[in-house]
Amino acid sequence: MTNSSRQLVVAAVILVMGHAAAAQPSATDVIEKSLTALGGRAAHSKLQSRSATGTITLSTPAGDIAGTLELLNTVPNKTRLLLKADLSALGAGELVVDQRFDGGVGYVLDSLQGNREVTGNQLDNMKNSSFPHPFMDYKDRGTSAQLAGKETVGGRDAYVVVFDPTSGSQVRNYIDAESYLPIKTVMKVDIPQVGQEVEQTTEFFDYKDVDGVKIPFRIKTSSSIQSITITLTDVEHNVKVDETLFVKPGAL
Repeated sequence: MTNSSRQLVVAAVILVMGHAAAAQPSATDVIEKSLTALGGRAAHSKLQSRSATGTITLSTPAGDIAGTLELLNTVPNKTRLLLKADLSALGAGELVVDQRFDGGVGYVLDSLQGNREVTGNQLDNMKNSSFPHPFMDYKDRGTSAQLAGKETVGGRDAYVVVFDPTSGSQVRNYIDAESYLPIKTVMKVDIPQVGQEVEQTTEFFDYKDVDGVKIPFRIKTSSSIQSITITLTDVEHNVKVDETLFVKPGAL
């Protein structure tokens, strides 16, 4: 091979490698495209609160247990979740879980396991979330994001974006490589009630447009301990909010 031929080969290899590198997006690229697919920053910025209601299905060794769900969010990061289910089939009567988070302090009213403060890893994970979407301001919260390649989820290619917060659990976000909608998250959480850390997978299905933003109306959370499927029936934005619902009763 002549010197000129070798130079042409080297140039071709460099060109191909350059194209391959350019084709690989950054974590920021994927996150921003995902936000656009979900409705965009402008549409999300208009949301000050969200009220959602629906049903839940708890998968247990004794069979599926049905229940109801109410979820309330306000900016920047207040959440109240009210869950009710009839556990008579398990000999435990009615289950009522009222989980509250005011942006800094969490508290749970639990008819089965007792009322308690939310602490440790669970509290850190609440602080790492945000409304209307954690993709909006993760950098402001000190969370870093890295692209960890692609994986196949349910027969579809998905980008894997890993969020590393300053405290709390690392979160692996799986984002559809075609639609750019989030389809799954995986994280390890410490659950004091069972005395161990468990890997928790949350899957998102049935996206619907509500006031210009896409919301998954079916969410399945599973671990080695339990599986819960949430099906939303009604979602409203910018509703009037009772601030007492986010704090421990009697705290205000």
